Amino acid sequence: MAEKRQGGRGFRVEHDSMGELQVPAQALWGAQTQRAVQNFPVSGQRMPREFIRALGLIKAAAAEVNGDLGLLGKNAAKAIRAAALEVADGRHDEHFPIDVFQTGSGTSSNMNANEVIAALARRAGQAKVHPNDHVNLGQSSNDVIPTAIRVSAQLAAVEHLLPALKHLRRTIERRGRALGKIVKTGRTHLMDAMPLTFAQEFGAWAAQLDSAQARIEDALKRLRRLPIGGTAIGTGINADPRFGKAMAKALSALAGARFESAEDRFEGIAAQDDAVELSGQLNALAVALMKIANDLRWMNSGPLAGLGEIELPALQPGSSIMPGKVNPVIPEATCMVCAQVIGHHAAITVAGQSGNFQLNVMLPLIAYDLLDSIRLLGNVMRLLADRAIDGLQPRRDRVREALDRNPILVTALNPIIGYEQAAAIAKQAYREGRPVLEVAVEATGRSEKELRALLDPAALTRGGIREGMGGGG
Repeated sequence: MAEKRQGGRGFRVEHDSMGELQVPAQALWGAQTQRAVQNFPVSGQRMPREFIRALGLIKAAAAEVNGDLGLLGKNAAKAIRAAALEVADGRHDEHFPIDVFQTGSGTSSNMNANEVIAALARRAGQAKVHPNDHVNLGQSSNDVIPTAIRVSAQLAAVEHLLPALKHLRRTIERRGRALGKIVKTGRTHLMDAMPLTFAQEFGAWAAQLDSAQARIEDALKRLRRLPIGGTAIGTGINADPRFGKAMAKALSALAGARFESAEDRFEGIAAQDDAVELSGQLNALAVALMKIANDLRWMNSGPLAGLGEIELPALQPGSSIMPGKVNPVIPEATCMVCAQVIGHHAAITVAGQSGNFQLNVMLPLIAYDLLDSIRLLGNVMRLLADRAIDGLQPRRDRVREALDRNPILVTALNPIIGYEQAAAIAKQAYREGRPVLEVAVEATGRSEKELRALLDPAALTRGGIREGMGGGG
């Protein structure tokens, strides 16, 4: 790559196979990156930090492998590896200016990494290092970018998402145990139903998250299969046959995570089903989180005209005009994140089937939306745990009052007095605004002591057939 410096003019002139063009004087990138900057002024959104990290790790591993295979001189390999690790560490992020909405293969981002790393290696004394011939040796954008998607998503999930998910689940379990003896009214169709404990309600949330974790971990097993070594279409043209497996081993060591060489590199280049699968599991997690967040909003509603079962921590004023109003802001933020993730999954689904024959051509969009979903979910789960669930308090009097007046408790009497008489008692209790126990004593002629034992809400949370229940009437 020839270079002509223009003194005092704020730019230099570089060239590629299409000719010369001006590049900012202080930029580490070269001509191909500059063309992409000029061609794609679309969103102003750059590729995520996690993705740039993955590109740096891939280029560092490639320099190491090519050096070990004798395809790259030791000094050049050492300089490229050191420069690539600087990129992975985030020391040169300002030199990755390309918009997400670029060429569908991500070639521009691959060349951006190649040019920046080559420039750094030349600054370190390796004057002949070339972006294509050396930094990109044994590679193609077509196998590098799908590999970067898998590496970046795997690391982001393992290092950020799963720890946050586990933290939220454990927080819910801990709070459930602390509130475990408190019995409350259950609800189906938003209407009064049989009672349950806070521990049972929180336990269902924790079980949702445990299932979500298992599904994500299972998807990650397939995401760690890397197509690197397949080069342009999967055949491995211009790459040493040993390159792919050596790359998986080197990347595992550099990243501290397990990766393996894909059995079929054609699949890993042409199809991004592994990324779509992970996105689907993030979508399912978003569905679970929105359910939990909306339950919290309902339970906190009021506090006078709503359910008012719990009080979430008061974090900020809730209105610019109504003094004293406090809103469930963390559950609301959670719901917005979930909506975004669900939307990302729709986009990733479309992107996953957007290619023909040997190459997917929406790779940058898959990378951006997948990593954004992981980042958003990880961040908001910690907020939900620490700023909502950890500090919520039950309103015991309100919970007990609603429970005592719940006519659905009469369900426990079905085996004794039959469904129809129990329904009549429930309707009368509701119509007259009286406790179901009081109405049941009048309607059945049974003793208050016997009925109180049968209608004990705490006992009802254990389910089953109650002792002393005879045949129905």
